Amino acid sequence: MALKTQTITVNLGPQHPSTHGVLRIIIQVDGERVVDVEPVIGYLHRGMEKMAEARTYVQNIPLTDRMDYVAAMSNNLAYVLAIEQLMDIVPTERAEYIRVIMAEFTRIQSHMVATGALLNDLGAFFTPMMYCLEGRERIVDLFEMASGSRMTCNYMRPGGVRYDLSDRFLPRAQEVVAWLPGFIDELEQLLTDNEILRMRCIGVGVLPPDVAVNYGVSGPMARASGVNYDVRRAQPYSIYNRFDFEIPVTYNGDTYDRYLLRVREMRQSTRILEQALHDIPDGEYMAEVPRPRVLRPPVGEAYSRIEGPKGELGFYLVSDGGISPYRFHVRPPTFINLSCLKEIAVGWKIADVVVILGSVDIVLGEIDR
Repeated sequence: MALKTQTITVNLGPQHPSTHGVLRIIIQVDGERVVDVEPVIGYLHRGMEKMAEARTYVQNIPLTDRMDYVAAMSNNLAYVLAIEQLMDIVPTERAEYIRVIMAEFTRIQSHMVATGALLNDLGAFFTPMMYCLEGRERIVDLFEMASGSRMTCNYMRPGGVRYDLSDRFLPRAQEVVAWLPGFIDELEQLLTDNEILRMRCIGVGVLPPDVAVNYGVSGPMARASGVNYDVRRAQPYSIYNRFDFEIPVTYNGDTYDRYLLRVREMRQSTRILEQALHDIPDGEYMAEVPRPRVLRPPVGEAYSRIEGPKGELGFYLVSDGGISPYRFHVRPPTFINLSCLKEIAVGWKIADVVVILGSVDIVLGEIDR
């Protein structure tokens, strides 16, 4: 006679270290097996999009820093590209190179944090996390050298960047780029063939490519499922069409492939950085912009999108001719990537849900704006 069991509701979060912020996940379990998953957001809502409608265009740049606070430079870039579309502003050549350098350094250090956090969720304690943070430290030192801040950089501006690079920046950046391949090799030596990592991640939380496309999933999570889509190739922005790099794609769609793909992306970002640092021209770091502190874009609308570290990040702006956006809306990659959590977590154990969530690489500041 089969034993009849009863499903139980378990709340993971909103205060739980594995949720990487104030996220609540309502899990229905039959024994240890997960039968339903419902993410609940709203615990960190700050009304950022509404706040932006009462601030000037330039005053909104620090708000973008505080969305994905591990990727402030990329957030700045996506937002100022929308302003430049509205006002037909063309950045200087030097500014374009500086932006690419900052964006790719941001991608690398964001993936370092994602990798360390995943291993922490796997129960490896803080050793891998500290190792990844040690590598990230070198990059945020560069951000501080350029912008004065390590995390919330407030660096990009319509037409260019806030400050030019100091004489010390480029030699130091080249040292970091020369050091990165050895760091990534050592990281892979420690993790990629690790028996525990493979056992806990291979085949776990599989996201089929059709499901990824239907949900609008983007970034490493989509490419780990075989979806060959990257905004830098699909709709090149800035000067990405000048660089020689590949878009890594894997096809298993599981937690292990999501880890592996981020490591491969770090290698490709290093490749872009080598070219950008070698080719960066002299010249002005800021274009001539009328009244740069109080911009008045003409009436119209614009949508800009970039390939952020976690996926497609977009900003939609509507201008009524005033000094503040009439409408300010964000297309956040991790909010959309999180929406398919049920699809990839049902059927696994509670401990696996923690690992699957870690492989999604969420930041609540962006999900719950």
